[in-house]
Amino acid sequence: MRVMLYGFAAVILIAVASDQILNHIGFSSQERMSGASTRLGN
Repeated sequence: MRVMLYGFAAVILIAVASDQILNHIGFSSQERMSGASTRLGN
């Protein structure tokens, strides 16, 4: 049971960290899929 909980915690940690890293380097879907004529609100 303990190993399964560690696995869940690792998955959550990896998901959150990868989301933050990818947004920081400019690899968000908003930046990848929008063109010059796309208006994005801040």
